[in-house]
Amino acid sequence: MDNIPPKEAALKVKRWPKDTIAAGRRHTVGLKSNGTVTAVGDNKYGQCDVSGWRDIVAVSTGNVHMATNTGNAHTIGLKSDGTVAAVGWNKHDQCNVNDWRDIVAVAAGWRRTIGLKSDGTVVAVGRNNESECNVSGWHDIVAVAAGDWHTIGLKLDGTVTAVGNNRYGQCNVSGWCDIVAVAAGYLHTIGLKSDGTVTAVGLNKHDQCDVSGWCGIVTIVVGSSHTIGLKSDGTVAAVGWNEHGQCNVSGWRDIVAVAAGCAHTLGLKSDGTVVAVGDNEYGQCDVSGWCGIQLPGN
Repeated sequence: MDNIPPKEAALKVKRWPKDTIAAGRRHTVGLKSNGTVTAVGDNKYGQCDVSGWRDIVAVSTGNVHMATNTGNAHTIGLKSDGTVAAVGWNKHDQCNVNDWRDIVAVAAGWRRTIGLKSDGTVVAVGRNNESECNVSGWHDIVAVAAGDWHTIGLKLDGTVTAVGNNRYGQCNVSGWCDIVAVAAGYLHTIGLKSDGTVTAVGLNKHDQCDVSGWCGIVTIVVGSSHTIGLKSDGTVAAVGWNEHGQCNVSGWRDIVAVAAGCAHTLGLKSDGTVVAVGDNEYGQCDVSGWCGIQLPGN
């Protein structure tokens, strides 16, 4: 029997989150159960050119805040062999992931890409003007999240670390404990606790951090300025900016996974179909024909 140190064993058995739906500023990506990927929405930089991808086990997209001079995005695919594929906007080398190996989870922010390795260390490429890629010293990480200008790491012991822009306190997570999942938006950060409650720090201009009353949550995702919580009964909670109807999820049922773009929200149903609300200017919500999307944990 292999003599694996306890810490490494714990890292190996931890279920690394693998997103099968992802939403960006203007596009939406879905991983199908056969390992191929589908995408709709804006394709200005080729961020939807995923039709040739195979053996994918997770997807991520670079999310961007809703400003008129933004919208450029990229798409990341984690392959079953631990390598990573990337398409789309690459001005800051955020798609230069060809040499990555032994990756078990990926996250994409604006202008950068984060990769979690099986040994609990983290790699990053892309824009680093605000130290958002300074993750080389991280260890014992089991999940990563990328906001616009900040990066969050969840540690094996349930604590959280952060680098990058902290203008609104979105990196003030040093006191968090008992966390099982993290999510990062434009200027706020969300943590899911093991008891199903949720904590938040950062900008709260649109009430996107008003999650103190939530309970029974099993998954959290965030858009630029809205926060989504998937409940254990398959319903969905939402707070924050709702100008485009991206928080109109109260009628959703039988949801097993969620994703949030800048101003739209996706829900994956247990039958492999997808529902969407919010901004659809580029057709990023045109997912009604999707089927066979990979369910989480399968």
